[in-house]
Amino acid sequence: MNDNDDVWSLVHAERAALIEDLTGLDDKQWDLPSLCDGWTVHDVVAHLVNTARTTRLGFVSGMVRARFDFDRQNARGVERERGASPQETLERLRQVASRRSGPPAPLDTRLVEEVVHGEDIRRPLGLTHSYLPEAVVRSLRLQARTSASFGGAKERVSDVQLAATDTDLRIGEGPQVRGTALSLLLAISGRREALDELDGPGLDTLKAAS
Repeated sequence: MNDNDDVWSLVHAERAALIEDLTGLDDKQWDLPSLCDGWTVHDVVAHLVNTARTTRLGFVSGMVRARFDFDRQNARGVERERGASPQETLERLRQVASRRSGPPAPLDTRLVEEVVHGEDIRRPLGLTHSYLPEAVVRSLRLQARTSASFGGAKERVSDVQLAATDTDLRIGEGPQVRGTALSLLLAISGRREALDELDGPGLDTLKAAS
């Protein structure tokens, strides 16, 4: 099995776990605000459907139509894939769960989508999930080295060292920010709620950059 196969195996496992967690939710739960500003749980699920359908060519043409505005492109994708009911959107997620397509970006961005948006959905619902460790670590490494202009956190973490307490992962140099790999990932991905789960002498620096 090559590295691409490994990544897609992780992506598919996380999609399947999310589908299981979403099954049986009532409409009020689907309408709860997610951790993703301005989006409900339902909206984030629709976004995941849209990103699972995305192809390299489709992404480029979509960006042209959106006049190279990522937010506009994402909003259009949510509108397109949000079903008339939560059940319809969930069925669409089931239909795309095994896809292996994505935009012209590093493959590990598919893991970032599943893990970060998985928590955007689960935390407001009071759900917990044990993510596959490799999925979280790969996502954290990618976010830390990717520029903010491409959805990453390179500039945000440039003056601190990220130290995961549940693995031996260390990223960067400077005063440490400590926490689980998942909490670090969420915090550097703009989910300020996760900052309260971190500690260390570099935390104030990270907060100031967030």
